[in-house]
Amino acid sequence: MTVSREAVLRAFDALLQPHEFEDYGPNGLQVEGRPHIRRIVSGVTASRAFIEAAIEADADAVFVHHGLFWRGMDGRLTGWLKQRVQLLLAHEINLFAYHLPLDAHPQWGNNAQLGLHMGWGAGAPVGGKGLVFVSDGVGYASGQSLADHLRQRLGRAVTCIDAGRPISRLAWCTGGAQGYFQKAIDAGADAFVTGEISEPQAHLARECGVSFIAAGHHATERFGAPACAAQIASQLGIAHTFIEIDNPA
Repeated sequence: MTVSREAVLRAFDALLQPHEFEDYGPNGLQVEGRPHIRRIVSGVTASRAFIEAAIEADADAVFVHHGLFWRGMDGRLTGWLKQRVQLLLAHEINLFAYHLPLDAHPQWGNNAQLGLHMGWGAGAPVGGKGLVFVSDGVGYASGQSLADHLRQRLGRAVTCIDAGRPISRLAWCTGGAQGYFQKAIDAGADAFVTGEISEPQAHLARECGVSFIAAGHHATERFGAPACAAQIASQLGIAHTFIEIDNPA
């Protein structure tokens, strides 16, 4: 079975509501390929390795969290960007990319899916809207025990600043969201989980008594794209495959 490119775009837009977000790049169709789609391949980032794997998988379209175009880019199609776009165009593969809308979706997004994967529940965005999600009653003895659970479930090393208290109220935001740590503190969290850490967060964790765990940008954002793409593929009756391209970041 095949469906039109426009039908796939409408379905993703209806689910993820990109018009509600002021984002760092364009959400939706970033590269136009063939007009009809029978197989969509999902992944975290539209890297050359991912695009090559999608070609091998006979994809008509790819769906990713990290697309090709970002605010402030030079814009010229040279080097690595030219190579990626050239592959997509040569094989007429549509590229759909959704950044913040995919983080924020309360069921199929990166935050909700990480929470479900970790056993915290899908959580809820702070204040009923936003990118920082919170769950209560998670029941870790310490920041280190939370870090150990993340290391086991995600299969990678994590950075932990343990504030030395039990964790009941947990806040998280996937990817490079270390700048949202203050929002988690203000929300009364005992710990905050994200993908990356910068220099200020270690001091804030110790001074505010809130544990901070950086579990990897890629590692925390592996779950939203396949969940969302699988949902749309099932809704439209087309095939879906998730392709993991390992990234230590």
